[in-house]
Amino acid sequence: MSRIKLAPLDHYQSIYETTVEVTDLNYGNHLGNDALVGIIHRARVHFLHWLGASENNLGDGKTGILLADLIVNYKGESFLFDKLGVESSIGGVSSKGFRMFHRITATQGRLIALAETGIVAFNYQKRKVAPIPESFFSKISDL
Repeated sequence: MSRIKLAPLDHYQSIYETTVEVTDLNYGNHLGNDALVGIIHRARVHFLHWLGASENNLGDGKTGILLADLIVNYKGESFLFDKLGVESSIGGVSSKGFRMFHRITATQGRLIALAETGIVAFNYQKRKVAPIPESFFSKISDL
């Protein structure tokens, strides 16, 4: 079976911290994949907020984002009450999208997962892919 293998970045631009809750556990009594996707989503929301943007507004009042793809490489288990750190970075920027890279670690730096998402700029009023606003380009170029 072929796999897409992600490698951690040397540097991440932000960190989001959370705790594994009982509702995040699966039948194996560890962090479920659905919960991990939700945690990555929350990290993305916090990162965009830190940049002065949101999933509905990248800075021009009309351009939001769509998630185009998601890759997750699971590296370890995480359990109830583990403190998680989700380090995130933006890269692979083009005129209509970018990639986000995430490294998820638990207590004492245990690697839980590496993730990468493809993000597309989207105009929700016109219901079509749109260019990334210049104001967002300037925010991420300073990183």
